[in-house]
Amino acid sequence: MNRPASAPPARRRIAALGAACAALLLSAATAPAAAQAWPAKPIRFVVPYPPGGPLDQVARAIAERLREPLGQPVVVENRPGAGGNIGADLVAKAAPDGHAIVMGAVATHAINPSLFAKMPYDANRDFAPVTRVANVPNVLVLNPQVAAQLKIASVAALVAHARRNPGKLNYASGGNGSAGHLAGELLEAMAGVAMVHIPYAGAAPAQLGLLGGQTELMFDNLASAAPQIRAGKLKALAVTTPQRSAFFPELPTVSESGLKGFDIGTWFGVFAPAGTPQAVVARLSAEIGKVLQTPELRERLAKMGAEPSPTTPEAFAEFVRAEQEKYRRVVRASGARVD
Repeated sequence: MNRPASAPPARRRIAALGAACAALLLSAATAPAAAQAWPAKPIRFVVPYPPGGPLDQVARAIAERLREPLGQPVVVENRPGAGGNIGADLVAKAAPDGHAIVMGAVATHAINPSLFAKMPYDANRDFAPVTRVANVPNVLVLNPQVAAQLKIASVAALVAHARRNPGKLNYASGGNGSAGHLAGELLEAMAGVAMVHIPYAGAAPAQLGLLGGQTELMFDNLASAAPQIRAGKLKALAVTTPQRSAFFPELPTVSESGLKGFDIGTWFGVFAPAGTPQAVVARLSAEIGKVLQTPELRERLAKMGAEPSPTTPEAFAEFVRAEQEKYRRVVRASGARVD
């Protein structure tokens, strides 16, 4: 039986090339359509911390203003626990279709990967960074009575006193491995001093301990410390970010006060599950960026001592990697560990 002659090799290559081009054109045509079809249902916005906190307040304000441009409700869901790991893990394992996002933070994506012996997610592999939302400086504060008694009115004076009295100063924090704890460890390492760390079950109890004179100093979040500073109940020495805060411009930075390069601040931003379509990530980033420029959001952030800092997804990913490396070194030096 005669078999049909096979197509010449050149003809087969042309046919294969045509099929590949057709597939590529189809993919290019359907990508915008998929982006336009999103969102097809309400978006779940997970906040991995309790209701009422700074991240929760900002997330709710953003969610409210995203409804109109996206055409779907954005529903905030608080899932606190394990330093933010529980809520972040829910989104890490969610379907990558743009209908689940998380308000991550310096803890969930920069500190915890080095602090926890076991992590339920990979902070890089399991997420698609969308945009940074805001930066909030931490501030070095003292009990005012202690500051007056010890004649400490600057970072230089604090360092000088600590060097003369090793192990005599106690500093409070919201817990082992918290930003306040790591800031204290960094101060000790950079200044060559020894202080005693007193961990509390949260930043609020730590601040109460400082106000009550149980400890001498603390690296507190500027948002929560600001009312006490303005009321004269806490003595502020410096902010911990590289630049001064627009809300307390008279306060120097720790870096310019003699510990050059000191930089520990609080930031938070939005992440989607890894694999979320790039077009969806880009649109989310753009829409959130627009929201952060509205007077209402800027005013709300200002009340927290926070400064809006929206970025592109690519810039946010690069920033997060740099933060991870920084805190990897600080956590290692501190010896802090959560099993």
